[in-house]
Amino acid sequence: ETPIMVTRSSLPPLEEYVEMLKPIWESAWLTNMGEYHEELKRQLKRFLKATELELFVNGHMALELALQAMNLQGEVITTPFTFASTTHAIVRNGLTPVFCDINDRDYTMDAEKIEGLITEKTCAIVPVHVYGNICDVDRIHEIAQKHGLKVIYDAAHTFGVTYKGRGVATFGDASMFSFHATKVFHTIEGGAVCFNGEQNGLKEDLYGLKNFGIRNEVVVDAVGANSKMNEFQAAMGLCNLRHLDGEIEKRSRVVARYREHLNGVPGIKLVQPQKDVKPNYAYFPVVFDETVLGYGRDDIYEMLKQHDIFTRKYFYPLTSEFQCYSDRYDAKDTPVALETSKRVLTLPLYADLDLSDVDRICELILGYRA
Repeated sequence: ETPIMVTRSSLPPLEEYVEMLKPIWESAWLTNMGEYHEELKRQLKRFLKATELELFVNGHMALELALQAMNLQGEVITTPFTFASTTHAIVRNGLTPVFCDINDRDYTMDAEKIEGLITEKTCAIVPVHVYGNICDVDRIHEIAQKHGLKVIYDAAHTFGVTYKGRGVATFGDASMFSFHATKVFHTIEGGAVCFNGEQNGLKEDLYGLKNFGIRNEVVVDAVGANSKMNEFQAAMGLCNLRHLDGEIEKRSRVVARYREHLNGVPGIKLVQPQKDVKPNYAYFPVVFDETVLGYGRDDIYEMLKQHDIFTRKYFYPLTSEFQCYSDRYDAKDTPVALETSKRVLTLPLYADLDLSDVDRICELILGYRA
């Protein structure tokens, strides 16, 4: 049987993408903010309900340059329950991560533990929307306003998600989205920063920083990077955006099938849908309680792999446990995140995953005996 991977990229019909490439060939304008780049910006602003938006070559550079553009110094409160990019982007800006624990409901930052970590050195909060679940944006806004802190969301997992009808891109001072090939929406590689247009100079600074800090033909006033999205990426994004609603609908059916099998099973914990949130069905995390089941996450991971079903220990280890930070942090300071990282497994989820395969995955899980 064909292996079942944890994810699989959604792709438009080949002929549709090839048709999009013809104007690129005719113009020979391959990168440097061409027509497709600008059209994708316009469409994404509309789709995400964003005031302003800048495109980048990938999500990591989007986040790293967003932090740089805000001229931050000092400590940044963030979460260790995330992909490496979040923490690395903070550190590569010369900032110090201060790790806040997560809650055990949706695995986002525990907003009630933020204020206890604020010091005179704190300059910003970088929360992470996880698995398509959004953070407690209302409480985080209150805390940031009270203490005069910037809020930059890592929204890599929440493309298209809304809360009370409001696009998730509109919360905080900025939100970063990843358009990596494994995401609900992708541009092969790519990313974006959404932000409020009233922030002084942020639009110009982001635009300049992704293009070497070049302000105009003779002025280079910042140490920037080369992180421009090219026309081939933008073309893929424009194609995928046309099919996005259908892709999300397919993903929702996969998630519903998983829930039919696994909801309410002792020792198996699923994230419950968030109130007032329109989801994107980005990931399907399952937490296995070894004390109840008699076996753990790693046992299920290995068993499924023997059946050519590939899951992901996502997120494990915590970023605070990485070797490059090993002498700076103690993962026991974030006990909920630490325990969750040892028990969580994201099951295969993509638009074209056959429901019969979901049935088989669940049968294997429910039939497992240590």
